[in-house]
Amino acid sequence: MLHPFMPFITEELWHSRGKRPYDLIIAKWPAPEALASANAKFEVEQAISVIDAVRAVRAELNIPWTANLTPHVITDPLDLGSTGQLMGSMSLFQPQLRQIAKLDSAVEVSAPPPLSVQVVVNGATIAFPLEGAIDLDAEKSRLSKAIAVAQKDRDGLAARLSNPAFTDRAKPEAVEKARADHDVRAVEAERLEAALARLG
Repeated sequence: MLHPFMPFITEELWHSRGKRPYDLIIAKWPAPEALASANAKFEVEQAISVIDAVRAVRAELNIPWTANLTPHVITDPLDLGSTGQLMGSMSLFQPQLRQIAKLDSAVEVSAPPPLSVQVVVNGATIAFPLEGAIDLDAEKSRLSKAIAVAQKDRDGLAARLSNPAFTDRAKPEAVEKARADHDVRAVEAERLEAALARLG
């Protein structure tokens, strides 16, 4: 480990401890003997997925980071395993989820609470009640306006691209840029529509 920082010293030490078949500079790193736990890896990945989902929801709905959210894991009678695994992972990593994602302890429920946004993590649904965290009416209004703008831009670009006078006469770079802009605005409109649908 010291070799990249003090190669001459470590090379001397390497050879001073007996006959070596090769120099330290071409020696391979030691292979780890520990076996990775598939269960531990899965639990960590679930916690990361929860954090990613919460960050996406906060960004989409302008939920301030000062607002703590309470995750309500919805029990699925047809798939109790995924619910139980998610509850176990969230319980195990509760200190990290509280610090990184501002989440309170998870509770298990049979149905989503009112005025909540839902996300799906590895097949299990988590609902986050938003009452008190954001102004729902103002957020719905903001999303509706943003959707209208994105749809207008998307449709305007689609009309331009369907016009032969533009596609045949414009420079290829301009046509490609219009196609790329159309795709971006279409994806944005879909993302905003999904965010609005989450609010119910």
